[in-house]
Amino acid sequence: MTITAPIQAPAIIDTVIDAVEHPADGVASLILRRADGSDFPQWAPGSHIDLYLTDELTRQYSLCSPTDDLSTLRVGVLRTPDSRGGSAWVHDQLRAGGELRISAPRNNFPLVDSRKYLFLAGGIGITPIIPMLRAAEDQGKEWTLYYGGRSRDTMAFAQQLEDEFGAQKVRIIAEDESGRLDLQQILGMPRAHMLVYACGPGGMLGAVEDFCMGWPPGALHTERFAADTLGVGGNTEPFEVQLALTGTTLRVETNQTILEAAEEVGVRVLSSCRAGLCGTCETRIISGEAEHRDAALSQADKDAGDVMMVCVSRAAAGCSKLVLEL
Repeated sequence: MTITAPIQAPAIIDTVIDAVEHPADGVASLILRRADGSDFPQWAPGSHIDLYLTDELTRQYSLCSPTDDLSTLRVGVLRTPDSRGGSAWVHDQLRAGGELRISAPRNNFPLVDSRKYLFLAGGIGITPIIPMLRAAEDQGKEWTLYYGGRSRDTMAFAQQLEDEFGAQKVRIIAEDESGRLDLQQILGMPRAHMLVYACGPGGMLGAVEDFCMGWPPGALHTERFAADTLGVGGNTEPFEVQLALTGTTLRVETNQTILEAAEEVGVRVLSSCRAGLCGTCETRIISGEAEHRDAALSQADKDAGDVMMVCVSRAAAGCSKLVLEL
């Protein structure tokens, strides 16, 4: 008998690929229209969508199109050498005129209202930042973007953004021309009434977090494209999980996730990326302490300890049992 936890299925939208463009070396940009010709749902800067590439392959990509034109959606996809299949599929299989199923937009990286913004982007991390720039500009906010990459040829939308907003606001830092982003110079002096939004590779974001330790609490907002790796102090011991809604108790082994353990006993949990990136499997913690390994929750949410992503996170060291709202 299959035990089904109450879940809400995501909205599925049938689309047609209007165009596939290449705004930089190794980057494919998909422009999507709804198959029925209607507008997409309203969305806000920082949103992403799921691309249902095959029955087994779902990937999340940030929206980088204008929020005031709902006739199309645009995503940018970097082909990565260590691809788990998603970026390679997009580059090799998707063509203009093809059909593609996607989710409705959802937002784990919202733009919080502020007087001033400092935007930092590394490589394809520019994609969720683009709608934020336009929102900040439309609202008359003070803002600056620092956009770093290996070379201008590899930096998607760089020239477009510089042309649209000007070189004073859009600072293009190409490594082969002027070296890497100087985070000490950019972030070394905390500024009042300013929020920092950063998206890019894990190494860059780790350095940004270090430089922002002296900034006011809540000033830094980040989005990662890969979940955190397990550190030396991470818990690898088996533990128990009690599913409060079904009364079932599971044992989660060393090389197993909570999501996998639940599925083994027939408990259906809504999930998508299975890599701690999308936030679909967010689950409320009733008791116990989690070791968070996801890239979806903010640090404040992780510190609060109220929810966890069951596709990657585990019980914290010293916690032998979690009780979850599943």
